[in-house]
Amino acid sequence: MRSKVVNLEDVLTKFQDGQTIMFGDWHGELSAEEIITGMLEKGVKDIDAIAVSGGMSDQGVGRLIVEHRVKSLATTHIGLNPVARDQMFAGELDVEFIPQGTFAERIRCGGAGLGGCLTPTGVGTDVEKGKQKLTIDGKEYLLELPLHADVALIKAWKADTAGNIKFRLTGRATNSYMAFAADTVIVEVEELVEVGELGPDEIDVAAPIIDMVYVRTGEKKPICPMWQRAKAKAEGGKK
Repeated sequence: MRSKVVNLEDVLTKFQDGQTIMFGDWHGELSAEEIITGMLEKGVKDIDAIAVSGGMSDQGVGRLIVEHRVKSLATTHIGLNPVARDQMFAGELDVEFIPQGTFAERIRCGGAGLGGCLTPTGVGTDVEKGKQKLTIDGKEYLLELPLHADVALIKAWKADTAGNIKFRLTGRATNSYMAFAADTVIVEVEELVEVGELGPDEIDVAAPIIDMVYVRTGEKKPICPMWQRAKAKAEGGKK
């Protein structure tokens, strides 16, 4: 079976200026940091980003925003990244705010090849501006169009050489459905195993969906510091 494991140089050939890129990090956590560092060093710019938030100024997609590499952002909020806020108010970053459930459903539609979804969320608010509105059985709905990307950049815990991947706990977050909604899917992982070492019930996204696997070479950061702190507190209480 062909290995999908590649080096960083191979990964970076897939990133070009002006692409639409989905970032699977969760408010800056769960991000493919080594690949993002490579993107910064390569000078990738004019990105149309899709991410659950604007990240943090020193993590995830937020690092690209700080360096003015992102021209537009489809997201649910930017409250954790003051640089994104300042760029938005200065007219340097075009931000589309999307209710979080709608955000997830639009990506799911993009991955499933659907033409969009109908939702009552946002009716009567700024969210409905410029969108088609339909009335069904007396109730108003907004037609929300699918989100699709040139590249989905996601982070996982483990992968086998064929490209089957496994997330840890909340690491699935937005990663699992973004993997279906892009032309090219690149995953940065902490651990690489051989084919067969991941059982069928451990595989969160199957190999045919994944195009490239990059194995992180630096320090393995905790998948979620908040979870780590909670775990340490719980263990401390048992002593």
